[in-house]
Amino acid sequence: MNSGHTLARLTRRVALAATLIAAAAVSAKPSPAITALPANAFADCPGFFVAGHVPAPPLGVGKLRALCYDAFAVLHNGESKTPVYVAQRLNRALVDDADEKRTNKFFADARLPRSERAELDDYKRSGYSRGHMAPAGDMPTARAMAQSFSLANMVPQAIKHNSGPWARIEKDTRSYAHRAQGDVYVFTGPVFAPGSSTVGSGQVRVPTHLYKLVYDATTRRSWAYWQANDDAERVSKPISYEELVQRTGIQFLPQAIRTTSR
Repeated sequence: MNSGHTLARLTRRVALAATLIAAAAVSAKPSPAITALPANAFADCPGFFVAGHVPAPPLGVGKLRALCYDAFAVLHNGESKTPVYVAQRLNRALVDDADEKRTNKFFADARLPRSERAELDDYKRSGYSRGHMAPAGDMPTARAMAQSFSLANMVPQAIKHNSGPWARIEKDTRSYAHRAQGDVYVFTGPVFAPGSSTVGSGQVRVPTHLYKLVYDATTRRSWAYWQANDDAERVSKPISYEELVQRTGIQFLPQAIRTTSR
């Protein structure tokens, strides 16, 4: 084998390993658990939120931890072992840069205590896919791509839904952000029914529905996808921001902002 090719391959492997290590150890120190969300919860990554407004979780949701990544932020629920929501900011430049090769290296985020996080074994033979909330396809750098495979960014998602309707929604959202004149904010998360099922020995909760809110900061237009977490191959008609707030109990945007439907 050509020694130059061998060296190049080894160099790429070392670089990928370094990226994955950096992604898995975004911080060696666990973030503190909180039961109420302070205004500075995401002080290290305020740019993912509209006008710095950090949405408060629904009442009764505990074991919260605020996790910042390079290209998204996660409000994590240690009881469900999934996100409450994931926040992103997209625009044309970021979408243009989102051409990284998928790593597919899922990992448990070390910033979360074992008692609050999903593990790789929880998803094995579960019948569900590890569904990204911040899509891998949105990631603008190799490091951000690697970070997107944190299980803190995942929910148990119906396999056909993940690869079908949900993938189309993610693609359509990127396409819109690429056409937009400025920043587009995206909030994605799961919704659970009382007594909903779980997967794995860690009892990671399975959502009944998933949502994705899209807000164009230039036009102040917004809409939300609301999808049942099942294998039906359909994209449901978007709902209004007000309807999403009513269904989730989360005020994603500052109250002073008045949005219009798409």
